[in-house]
Amino acid sequence: MKFFVDTADVSDIRALAETGLLDGVTTNPSLIAKSGRRLADVIAEICAITPGPVSAEVTATDRETMLREGQYLRSIAPNVAVKVPLTEAGLAVCRALAAEGTKVNVTLCFSATQALLAAKAGAAFISPFVGRLDDISQDGMALIADTVQIYRNYGFPTEVLVASVRHPMHVLAAAKLGAHIATLPPATLRALFRHPLTDRGLEAFLADWAKTGQSIL
Repeated sequence: MKFFVDTADVSDIRALAETGLLDGVTTNPSLIAKSGRRLADVIAEICAITPGPVSAEVTATDRETMLREGQYLRSIAPNVAVKVPLTEAGLAVCRALAAEGTKVNVTLCFSATQALLAAKAGAAFISPFVGRLDDISQDGMALIADTVQIYRNYGFPTEVLVASVRHPMHVLAAAKLGAHIATLPPATLRALFRHPLTDRGLEAFLADWAKTGQSIL
């Protein structure tokens, strides 16, 4: 499974990229607004940090303007993936951009039939929002299972990018189902490193080592 980080905070992205475990970045208008910076500047800086896909989202809702925005966003850097909403206009733009060789991330997916349409439109990535489904008492992981199965049935190359991830168990469940990517807030991604028994074991090892009075270097 590939890990993307869902943020526009450049310092967080740089720190996580240094681990060698970061495969890409996703942003959205809310995250860009939170950064307080100009969109093009933020996306260009992120793209320089990671060679993986960096999703930058259009903000128009009509087809013509959305297409122009997508074409502008992809011009910022070669690893930009244009993010479009899962609407009729958004899928038409996905088809047009994909035909031009642009990677497209179709976002705000909440049903397997929507995911099917996105794949047929040539999406490079589909972003099902599992946490938001859980919030309304629907099973977000059932959407992942259905989407993965449908894509396998027909050999679609579209990658399932699990979004709206709230905790490590979402990641585990998605990985067991065969999802290709999980995009995580920085805190959730860092939570994958942690376990209380790891901390306790390391503390004991270091305490025992200190008693020897030795130094490796």
